[in-house]
Amino acid sequence: MNLKNSRPCGDYRTSYKHDMSMFEDKKSFFLACIGVIALILSPLYLDSYLISLLIYIGFYAIAALGLNILVGFTGQISVGHAVFFGFGAFASAWLNNNFSVPVLFSIPLAALLTSLTGLLFGIPAARVKGLYLAIATLAAQFIMEDFFSRASWFTGGVDGASAEPLKVFGVFFDTDAKYFFIVLFWVVVSFIIASNLMRTRDGRAFLAVRDHYLSAEMMGINLTKYRILSFGISSFFAGLGGALYGHYLNFVSIEEFNIQLSITFLAMIIIGGLGSIRGSMMGAAFMVLLPEVMDWLTRSLAGTSIDSYLSLSEAIPFIKEGSIGLVIILFLIFEPNGLAYRWGQIRAWFKLYPFSY
Repeated sequence: MNLKNSRPCGDYRTSYKHDMSMFEDKKSFFLACIGVIALILSPLYLDSYLISLLIYIGFYAIAALGLNILVGFTGQISVGHAVFFGFGAFASAWLNNNFSVPVLFSIPLAALLTSLTGLLFGIPAARVKGLYLAIATLAAQFIMEDFFSRASWFTGGVDGASAEPLKVFGVFFDTDAKYFFIVLFWVVVSFIIASNLMRTRDGRAFLAVRDHYLSAEMMGINLTKYRILSFGISSFFAGLGGALYGHYLNFVSIEEFNIQLSITFLAMIIIGGLGSIRGSMMGAAFMVLLPEVMDWLTRSLAGTSIDSYLSLSEAIPFIKEGSIGLVIILFLIFEPNGLAYRWGQIRAWFKLYPFSY
C-alpha cells in the first residue's frame, strides 16, 4: 500500500515541528493567505459601511483575544475588560496630545501602559479566584470609570479627549479605506503573537493553571507569576484595540467604556469559544454583526401586523441590547463550546467524508 498518496485520517502528526506549527497542513496555510489577500483587496469591492464594520470587528477582536487569554487559557475571570480597552484609547491620545508622540508609536506605547495597569489590578488574582476574583475585577471597572471622570489631565474629564488621525510618511489614514489596513496589520500581528504564545513554556503554564492549579503548583509553576502575567498580557491586547478604536473615531469619551461593554467582550469569547484563538475573531464578528442583523430585521418588519402588535420600531434599542443577553443564554445551553468548536466539527466532517461518523 502506498502510504505517501493516502489521505490521513484524523489528527495525524509525527514530529514536534508539526505539532508546534500554527497550521495543520499546507492547505490551511494556503487558505489563510487567500483570506488575508481577500481582506487586503476588500476596499476595492466593499463600500465604506462594510469596511467600517470590518474595522470594528478588527479592534474588538484584538481586545477579545486578550480576554480569551485571561479567561479561556488561564482560567481567570474579568468583568472589567472594557476599562482597559478605554485606558488604551485615552493613553494613546494623551501621549500624542501632550508629548507629541507620533500616533504610529503612541498606539503600541499605549498598549504597554495598559499592560502595566493590568499587572497592577491583576495582583488580587494571586490570592482570590472564582466569584471573589469576579467581584475584584468588577471593582476595578468602577475604580477606573471614576478615574476616567476625575483625571481630566489624562482623559479630558466629561469633555473627553481628541485623538489625532494616524499619519505615516506624510500620508493621513483618515478614511475607512486607509485606516482598514492599519487595523488589519495589527489584527494579523496580534493573532500571530497569541498563537505562538500558547506554544511557549509560558503559554503551557497558563493552560496548566487553568486545568488544575494544584497540580501546576506541584510541577513547580509559580501560580502568582502566571496569574498576574495573564492580566498583563490581556490588558496589553485590550489597550492595543482601544488605541486603534480611539484614533479611528478621533475622539474618546468616558461614557463608552462601561460595564455593558465588558459584558459584550465576555459574550464575544463565550460565543466564539473559550480557549480558542480563532474563536475570538468569530465572537467579535458575531457581536458586531448581531445588532446590524437585528436592526435590519426590525426595519424589514416595519409596517406589518407584527410591528403594530409588538411596536418593534419603538423598541429597536431594547431589541439590540436584549438580543445580546438572549444569545449568551442560548449559546451556553446549546453550544457551550462556541463557534470555533462547531467550525472544527464541520471541517472534520468534510475531511473524513464519507467516513465522518
